[in-house]
Amino acid sequence: MATIVNQLIPLGLAGFLYLVLGRHFWLTRWSESLPSSPTGLDAPAWEKLAIGTTLLLHAVGLKLALFNDDGMQFSFSLAFSLMVWLAVLIYWLESFRVRMDGLQPMVLLTGVLASLLPLLFSQTHTITHAQALGFRVHFLSAMLAYSLFTLAAAHAVFMGFAERRLHQRQLSRRMASMPPLLAMESLLFRMLTIAFVLLTLALGSGLFYSDLLFGKALPFDHKTFFAIASWIIFAILLGGRHIYGWRGRMALRWTLAGFAVLLLAYVGSRFVIEVLLHRP
Repeated sequence: MATIVNQLIPLGLAGFLYLVLGRHFWLTRWSESLPSSPTGLDAPAWEKLAIGTTLLLHAVGLKLALFNDDGMQFSFSLAFSLMVWLAVLIYWLESFRVRMDGLQPMVLLTGVLASLLPLLFSQTHTITHAQALGFRVHFLSAMLAYSLFTLAAAHAVFMGFAERRLHQRQLSRRMASMPPLLAMESLLFRMLTIAFVLLTLALGSGLFYSDLLFGKALPFDHKTFFAIASWIIFAILLGGRHIYGWRGRMALRWTLAGFAVLLLAYVGSRFVIEVLLHRP
């Protein structure tokens, strides 16, 4: 009971602040009915400070949920929460160098769900071998890769929305607060490249340490199959970008396809097991 209360305070506060900030950015950057606020690097410093504080509260809540006296805990809700936390963090850091105001409302409002989900679905399972260095390398690289690919997929959706509006010449206040398309595309491929390296490390460390940790080779189950399939999709995408200069809708489609396959590798399977089948 004490553990739940300890998680409730920082995660609940983070959810509340995400909601307040998301509404604030929607009213000041998206809503056509209110006066506009400064955007980009000229935005009020208190906005960045408020987002940073919310990220800190979210991180504290996740730490309390992940680590307790029984060891390291994990669940589909914690996986999703970690992914969104890193997504908000990267957009927040990027906002110090590029105008990101138009992307903040949806990202911050997703943070509401991400911070409260571990409280709504509190069932977790204890991770064995969590003290082994090899497992930590594998787990950390996998989670960072999943998180960055999640952000890249959301970013691709934003790009598609912005590109469609520009082609239709629908220039609204929401569009004016968006980063330039070239800047968004550059950020997308930076995230994809880093995430691909991390996914490669996760697959390689899983293969290398499987015998040491579990006494058997890495099982070729649905999780491994989908992870390898997503690796191939992103390798083709990055290769096409480097060799043929892929961009625009081609890049967006491959990004979303790779993310959908990767999502099935872990988060989807844990949701079915924990929520639908009620198994740890």
